[in-house]
Amino acid sequence: MRKEPIETKPEFRRHEKIPVTILESYEMVSKAVASEIADRIQKNNAKEKRTVLALDTGNTLAGVYREWIQSFRRGEIDFSRVILFAIAEYHPIEKDALQSQQRFLKENLLDHVNLPSENTFFLDVDGSKKQVEKQLREYEKRISDEGGIDIALAELGSTGHIGFNQPGTQASSRTRQIALDEALRKEAAADFFSEENVPESGVTLGLGTLLEANSVILVAIGEGKSKIVRKTVEGDLEPSIPATNFQGHEPAHLYIDHGAAESLIRVRQPWVLGDLAWGEHRKYRAVIQLSEETGTALSRLETIDFTRNHLAGLLRVSDSADSLCEWVADELTSRIRDTGDFFEKKKVLIFSPHPDDDVICMGGTMQKLLARKNRVDVAYMTSGCVAVFDEDALRHLEFIERIRESLGVSDKRVTGRISELMDFLKKKKIGQIDSAGIQAIKRIIRESEAVAAIETLGIGREHAHFLDLPFYQTGRVKKDPIGDEDVKIVLNLLRNLKPDIIFVAGDMTDPHGTHRMCKQAIDQALLHLKKRPEVWLYRGAWQEWDL
Repeated sequence: MRKEPIETKPEFRRHEKIPVTILESYEMVSKAVASEIADRIQKNNAKEKRTVLALDTGNTLAGVYREWIQSFRRGEIDFSRVILFAIAEYHPIEKDALQSQQRFLKENLLDHVNLPSENTFFLDVDGSKKQVEKQLREYEKRISDEGGIDIALAELGSTGHIGFNQPGTQASSRTRQIALDEALRKEAAADFFSEENVPESGVTLGLGTLLEANSVILVAIGEGKSKIVRKTVEGDLEPSIPATNFQGHEPAHLYIDHGAAESLIRVRQPWVLGDLAWGEHRKYRAVIQLSEETGTALSRLETIDFTRNHLAGLLRVSDSADSLCEWVADELTSRIRDTGDFFEKKKVLIFSPHPDDDVICMGGTMQKLLARKNRVDVAYMTSGCVAVFDEDALRHLEFIERIRESLGVSDKRVTGRISELMDFLKKKKIGQIDSAGIQAIKRIIRESEAVAAIETLGIGREHAHFLDLPFYQTGRVKKDPIGDEDVKIVLNLLRNLKPDIIFVAGDMTDPHGTHRMCKQAIDQALLHLKKRPEVWLYRGAWQEWDL
């Protein structure tokens, strides 16, 4: 069933206290935000005026910065008059540390455009508490001296935080140092390889500083942000949700994708807001939702259940409540496939972003595919090495060393290499990238686990294909963009195996973006095939399908 477009008429937006633009995908959101800000920069350039930006960091905004870089390379934007202020920074942290927000902005934007270094300002403060406070006051004064912030661009955080303005932050707050709460530290744990490595404090522009900006653009992506988006946009002003301070604030605007929008009333229950066209998908969703919210089985829903829940309009375009519920029940049942309903004797290729998504998300389906005598191959697109703890890698190295001793192997090259790797792990600094050797050990750990899992299902190890795509090989949570080499590797596998059907991870809410990037590589590879396989999407690791 084709989804109906999201309603945009004023009556369907009346509960929204912040203007919201909803676009289909992360890529579309990135392009729209980048274009809006670029247009303002170019208009100011034409007037020989400066543009003062306050920029946030993170994977969500990396797409915007990539769009700017591409526009700059095409000669469409000039950053020479831009003044940049960072919104936040961890403290203490070295400015060139992997997790430094200063380094993020340099690697993802500043190193690739003509924004003068003397026009960039970061929150790299140090010294005693009084010295830090003095430096932060000077940061505020610098913003004021530049005429204030023209555009602030920030990600809407999982708790409604903006920068490091955590729950409980006052609307009048200024640039300051704060202790990071548990939620923020957990959110940053992956970047620092564990929560205990995350700095205990940070420095951030205050809500009061951001509210004074001429324009504030907030961005949220994915179903994981849908609840905080609803609270921010439709809820009451709550001190526990800092982003609600932007309600009724004319310069503020929120850009979100379909996933992040799914809890908004005009997306979740548009029928309570006004008259609308009732397509099949909307009818189906309304009845399923009614059953879930009333706790009433489809077969027991009555006319009064519909009329009490703003669905009288649906009944007017249906024969009866009974016939409508019967149709929905039949549609729902048709989506359930038993073993005998699956195709048979086909060549099936399952793309698994990490070496566990296949069995976590569709282990049962894999068993059914095998029962129907399908040939099943699994392509593990990344090594997943970042998820392996140092302790596990050290334990495996110690195991190898003990096996070496037990077998009487005394090759100095082997003993020297093992000793070197163990020494690296024991002396590894907080947040330090693993050496190539340690990444290889962690990769092999994940690969052996993946092979053991599919062998349990009855799939031989010869059907496991470890692609180890280059975009993932940064040694850290932040990955490179998908490149030609990534697409080439996927394309070669498709040409070699010639699958009839492929399964692709369709849960785009993976917090680190790997699932989305893997799908991008597959989509690009498919464009090069004359005869394309049938594509099925699966979910489960981060996001489930709706009923």
